[in-house]
Amino acid sequence: MSGTALTKDELVSSLQNEVRVLLHLISKVDPAKLDYRPTAKQRRTLELLQYLAIMGPIHARSVKAHVFDLEVWRNMWRTEEAVAKTMNLEQVKDAIGKQPALFAELMGSCSDADLREEIEMFGTRASRGSMFVSLVLCHYSAYRMQLFLYLKACGREELGTLNLWAGMDGK
Repeated sequence: MSGTALTKDELVSSLQNEVRVLLHLISKVDPAKLDYRPTAKQRRTLELLQYLAIMGPIHARSVKAHVFDLEVWRNMWRTEEAVAKTMNLEQVKDAIGKQPALFAELMGSCSDADLREEIEMFGTRASRGSMFVSLVLCHYSAYRMQLFLYLKACGREELGTLNLWAGMDGK
């Protein structure tokens, strides 16, 4: 994409890296702590992971769509959420593990003009490329942080900055 701060390949790479870091953090989840939740009104750890199994793909498909239709989005969300709610930890890992290929496929079929095209989603107008960043990439960072904090609250004191931002264990 000429004249932009992030190329299509860089965006795909960034999305794939988010999934890689997320899978690293998921590998630190103690299955005995899947019911942990910070407060009664927040998601349990397993619910957070189930959400992460569908959030990126649904948002990416919606951004990629020619026209955003809130009712189509709601139906897709309800359908995929029902499936996600039946997933155990291993199934969540498997579903999230498939996301890098999906991002490469979705982005690969987007032209530079497609990414520059202005679209409207959830009452916001922006370029499709900007929506990929704000609705997909940024959401991964936010929910990755939430998972990290859940892990720390569950006693994973050895986890640190490298785990959260680089997806690797510290020395």
